[in-house]
Amino acid sequence: MHRGAAPIQASIVAGDRESGITVMYMDEGLDTGDILLQSALEIARDETGGSLHDRLAQIAPATLEKALTSLQQGNAARMPQDSSLATYAPKLQRDDGRIDWTESAALIERKVRAFDPWPGAFTLLRNEAGTPRKLKIYRAKLTESAEGAPGEILRSNGSLVVAAKGGSLALGEVQLEGKRRMTAAEFLRGYAGPLTLA
Repeated sequence: MHRGAAPIQASIVAGDRESGITVMYMDEGLDTGDILLQSALEIARDETGGSLHDRLAQIAPATLEKALTSLQQGNAARMPQDSSLATYAPKLQRDDGRIDWTESAALIERKVRAFDPWPGAFTLLRNEAGTPRKLKIYRAKLTESAEGAPGEILRSNGSLVVAAKGGSLALGEVQLEGKRRMTAAEFLRGYAGPLTLA
């Protein structure tokens, strides 16, 4: 169970198999009250923070209605939470989206999905003058590729593959600062500068 402001994103980053809606009794803690009712959804393999949010929003009204009905009828459940299973998911900041290529490739792939649309995953690409420019990453998938140092671009011939800890990622859709969102192949065709991540 993820408590706090960003449980949806935390579920995806953690690689959880499901997420859901919890109706709870209020107490003095942060999301620590007894559970009245829960509804769960399986997290899809390609789930993003935005898509999971929208799916949860679809089941929330029925879950709340069922909880209110049980309260009205006097048969509402009251299940204490197991705090040992809880984690804290703080409010996301813009810089939380910056990719650390020394993390595992699998974790980075989950972060790209979890942080879509907010705060958005990004890395920094150095231009000819060495100035870093933000490169937003909208899609990425784990790929089999030769080993490389974390953050090293392994392939740039039609695809953009970046090494991370224990694997690599093929970037699918990107957006360079000041440009439109495009596929990695389109980006490579139109980008003449060096391909070096900051």
